[in-house]
Amino acid sequence: MPTHFANLSGACTLPTHEFQTAARIVNDVVRCQATGVIHGNAGTGKTFAVQSALEGLETDPTNRVSVYSLTFPSRPSMRMITDLLVQALTGSVPSRTRSRFYLTAMLVDLLTAQPRLLVVDEAQRLNGDCIELLRHLHDHPDTRFALLYVGGNGCWEVLSREPMLRSRVFRRLPFTELPRDQVPALMRCFHPVYAGVDDDLLWEIDDSFAHGTLRDWACFTHTA
Repeated sequence: MPTHFANLSGACTLPTHEFQTAARIVNDVVRCQATGVIHGNAGTGKTFAVQSALEGLETDPTNRVSVYSLTFPSRPSMRMITDLLVQALTGSVPSRTRSRFYLTAMLVDLLTAQPRLLVVDEAQRLNGDCIELLRHLHDHPDTRFALLYVGGNGCWEVLSREPMLRSRVFRRLPFTELPRDQVPALMRCFHPVYAGVDDDLLWEIDDSFAHGTLRDWACFTHTA
């Protein structure tokens, strides 16, 4: 299980609908070698849920899929995408004398060898050309890999602007803030410091500080 935000001691993982569905989506896209998107505003728990799902996949003795997680800087070029993908899959930095088209053909060969899951984090940073490159690799008849986009604020808006990608999304999960009516029960499950605290006080904390965001609740819990 991944570490809670800021190494919060005593915290428990909340089995929210989104947390449980994230594991299902990861398994679905791997099984079908499909494209998935998990997105949501910062602090809503999507990264923790994805990391937990990936750990579960990697520790499953029946799993034969290799997982590669990549994070690209803001506004990456197509050349940067191919370079970092080749490096992730081979462990070697590709020669600068090789063209992007050569590296793209190389990636097609690399992605035919065995089933893989490519996880692209901070996917809202991608531009249309880079999204199209990833789609081309995934759609190639010889490749065998699942593709999972994970991103924060604005991620789905960026990805959904590309109709060729949007029509191929097999599973999509938006993470949202905790429903206000569920906050008291969830927080009592989240950390022992909230045991016995009445609903009104927990709602006051949420309204004034956390606003249904798990990361903000973790910060407040450190202070409490």
